[in-house]
Amino acid sequence: MTRLALLSVSDKTGLVAFARQLVETFDFSIISSGGTAEALKAAGIPVTKVSDYTGSPEILGGRVKTLHPRIHGGILARRDVPQDLTDLETNQIQPIDLVVVNLYPFEQTIAQPGMSLADAVEQIDIGGPAMLRASAKNFAHVTVLCNPAQYDEYLTELRRGDGQVSFEFRRACALAGFSHTAKYDAAIATYLAAQSATREPIAAESGSEHPASIFITGRLLQPLRYGENPHQPAAWYQTGESPTGWAEATKLQGKELSYNNLVDLEAARRIVAEFDDAPGAPAAAVIIKHTNPCGVALGNTLLEAYTKAYEADSTSAFGGIVALNRPIDVETAAALTQTFLECVVAPGCDAAAAEILAAKSKVRVLTLLDLHAGPAQAVRAIAGGLLVQASDDRPIDISQWKVATEKAPTDDQWAELRFAWTVCKHVKSNAIVVTNQRTTLGIGAGQMNRVGSVKLALEQAGDRARGAILASDGFFPFDDSVRQAAAAGIVAIAQPGGSLRDAESIQAANELGLAMIFTGVRHFLH
Repeated sequence: MTRLALLSVSDKTGLVAFARQLVETFDFSIISSGGTAEALKAAGIPVTKVSDYTGSPEILGGRVKTLHPRIHGGILARRDVPQDLTDLETNQIQPIDLVVVNLYPFEQTIAQPGMSLADAVEQIDIGGPAMLRASAKNFAHVTVLCNPAQYDEYLTELRRGDGQVSFEFRRACALAGFSHTAKYDAAIATYLAAQSATREPIAAESGSEHPASIFITGRLLQPLRYGENPHQPAAWYQTGESPTGWAEATKLQGKELSYNNLVDLEAARRIVAEFDDAPGAPAAAVIIKHTNPCGVALGNTLLEAYTKAYEADSTSAFGGIVALNRPIDVETAAALTQTFLECVVAPGCDAAAAEILAAKSKVRVLTLLDLHAGPAQAVRAIAGGLLVQASDDRPIDISQWKVATEKAPTDDQWAELRFAWTVCKHVKSNAIVVTNQRTTLGIGAGQMNRVGSVKLALEQAGDRARGAILASDGFFPFDDSVRQAAAAGIVAIAQPGGSLRDAESIQAANELGLAMIFTGVRHFLH
């Protein structure tokens, strides 16, 4: 008796050549359904339609094709269990040795603009996952292939094993099958949760606005040399079926990206995405060290913006990560080569600029067309669980800000306060940012008390603090920071407000002639 293979695929890449090898070289008989059967028949490959094999027609517009005992009995039968073999013989079922299935393109479908819920539901595969799971469960006797990339390896196994495949190969294929269905189901559950007007019952009963379950899946994009430190193994996984975000970036040159590179690049992307990249808007440049900005600036040209950001803290910029909101031009490329940098990312890079950057061949230069597209949620692992929060990407609305002092900011100071506040939300708490002329002058980050952060930022700014703006990611619990800022020459302050001692800070600002606004929003970054 020839061996039996079941082929039912949505992605028909390599299908005909693979099926021809099965039939002509390894003496398989093929059963198939729907479009797969038609494709094989058109190529002249002998194939039995599933409906003919089972004796049951496809019904419900194709919703039911392979859900039949002759299919699942042939897949699930254990060849070393006598009763299973008796059941096969009694019901005239032939064992199925190979199952080749990939699923309806659900994720690609829902990614299309204007896709309706009804159309999306029709791309939820039922028979495919059932066959994948059944064959993966019975990997001791059945091989399951869910990706065209596995075809050549399977044929190689057959040649190497004189027509047989190893247990280890079948087990690896089973793992791939279960991973595929898990990811597929997670995508469906996530989509339906987003579409639903009501919460899941468990979440509703608990009074939570969050879903009762979350699903995080990804496929290995590439192993990384190591994580934050050499003794920590690390890898980069892509979420979603199609590359997005950093997986969609183009690396023009440089060494392989490291774990720390990617973490810093994401921090830089989040800041530069705050600034408008429409024609006529200022150019923006961000320099990152260890996820904190060390220089951020706006300019009339990209070169001006980068130069101002670099000069804000040239010492820290050494070995930094640079993000730009304009394509890299020749002038900016020449400036970028004047110091050691780890990575540079921009929405594009002129050909002549790329030639200049090539002189620094180890610098990783990336282009990412959409620097604004970021994750909607932030997820952090803790012992025994996950913490999930909405990303802090609320647009800054200065119309909601309130002047807390007798003195109001000038028009230019309003613009400067907004710039300082924008940068401040991306600095590790306790965060203090001093700016002037849309350029950071001093940054106090990650200190255990706000007074320490104020001191660091003002010391870094030095004499440049005179006439500058100061932003604080959290409120001032005492008036000492206001007085310290005024003594350094700060003229206006942005802070959330909300302290029990706000009145003391306001009084100090009034005494010292400072303008102070309350944003009403806190931006802690832990």
